[in-house]
Amino acid sequence: MTNVSIIVLDFGSQYTQLIARRLREQEIYCEILPYYTKAEDIKKKNPKGVILSGGPSSVYDKDAYEVDQEVYNLGLPILGICYGMQRIAVDFGGSVVRSDHHEYGKAELHIIQPDNPIFKDCEDNRIVWMSHSDRVEELPQGFEAIAVSDNSPYAAIANVEKNIYAFQFHPEVNHSEEGYLMLRNFARNICGVDEKWKMEHFLKEQIKLIREKVGDGKVLCGLSGGVDSSVVAAMLYEAIGDQLVPVFVDNGLLRKGEREQVEQVFKINLKVPLVVADAREKFLSRLAGVTDPEQKRKIIGHTFIEVFEEEAKKHDGIKFLAQGTLYPDVIESISVNGPSEVIKSHHNVGGLPDWMDFELIEPLRELFKDEVRKIGLELGLPESMVNRHPFPGPGLAIRIMGEVNQADLDLLREADVILLDELKASGYYTKTWQAFAVLMNVKSVGVMGDNRTYDNTVAIRVVEAVDGMTATFAHLPHDLLERISRRIINEVDGINRVVYDISSKPPATIEWE
Repeated sequence: MTNVSIIVLDFGSQYTQLIARRLREQEIYCEILPYYTKAEDIKKKNPKGVILSGGPSSVYDKDAYEVDQEVYNLGLPILGICYGMQRIAVDFGGSVVRSDHHEYGKAELHIIQPDNPIFKDCEDNRIVWMSHSDRVEELPQGFEAIAVSDNSPYAAIANVEKNIYAFQFHPEVNHSEEGYLMLRNFARNICGVDEKWKMEHFLKEQIKLIREKVGDGKVLCGLSGGVDSSVVAAMLYEAIGDQLVPVFVDNGLLRKGEREQVEQVFKINLKVPLVVADAREKFLSRLAGVTDPEQKRKIIGHTFIEVFEEEAKKHDGIKFLAQGTLYPDVIESISVNGPSEVIKSHHNVGGLPDWMDFELIEPLRELFKDEVRKIGLELGLPESMVNRHPFPGPGLAIRIMGEVNQADLDLLREADVILLDELKASGYYTKTWQAFAVLMNVKSVGVMGDNRTYDNTVAIRVVEAVDGMTATFAHLPHDLLERISRRIINEVDGINRVVYDISSKPPATIEWE
């Protein structure tokens, strides 16, 4: 397990994961734990500092989230953000009240203690992002203001003697212009974190841990064709060689040409023996008549595991199942990090069914997508695979609104490949995080030649992101959008209308289902 430098206690903020992102970008390793984590459990991880995240609640709510008071006695530097600041204020004897003016959005930060180490290299009067309705009215004894904003006389406070700092604003969001510097200063200057967390160190450590855990057993690794599972397979092959049984399941929900591309990379480029399980009929028969997106995901997840188990029975000595679970999958799927709300289930999160006699191996569970790409390059995977856009485990099933059937899958594949081809030709594929087509199963009237049509609508989704936790729609040139639309309508029989999705995450998710 990676040595933890900073622990982030999650009080339910939508931005909690961004705290981890900003620190990792500064080569500082941290973990997110639930707000109720006991001080003794934090101490076991031997961190050098603790951050209390923001949250949607008020410290005076009947069921307000509280930190274990012993956390304050660990002798570790502490940084509170928004709710975390209010929690600190109340816990140390100060007071918090409902603000007359809800402060949401950009504010100018006026630093009144520029020599404070948390503001090292920070300029005065820079923009920060506020998001609060409560405010600290009276400071606890020993605390003082170190920065203010027009509406917040206590925009940042500190008790230097106790090494406790707190911000009313969110330094972790991009809108806070020098927030990343403040987080780095807290970790480096105040907590004394000097270790630099790098991907090559993580890779070597994981390979060692995999070898120790697997011993002389065998590992079944499910390949979806995406970056995550491909990196897991390459990592396992590096660690245990022929003890790996990599299985690529053709579930009938893949993009056009996907199976052939995966076979080439693993069998030809990496020389990794690949088992291909053709389960198209099984998946499609079980999805027949199913329209609910959560039900689709669960059916696909259960069927994947079943196919893997069937394949495992053909090989002696398999004791482990490997998956490409990432940190955002964990965060969005199960509320392990405190009170954060579950967004959607992932087919590869939450452990194995009781009837499966495998131990789970998830070497990427601590990583974000961009970190996984770096690991892939370290392992020698081709850039064309490492830099592929994310592709969901349930595949095209969650990009078809309503029932999944062969005819709609064929229709969607043709539209999707046109979109990707045009993005690659224009250079926008590498400039964007994810792009795909969605078959809406909404028909509308159109005209082709002299004939009236009543055909399907495709929605195009192209987003920009760093790690997929937040995303904005890509501002593609109009002539590119026009070319994509014209080609899809002209070349794909059954589609007569193309629309472009201009929603961002949040409030929307990246995928439609």
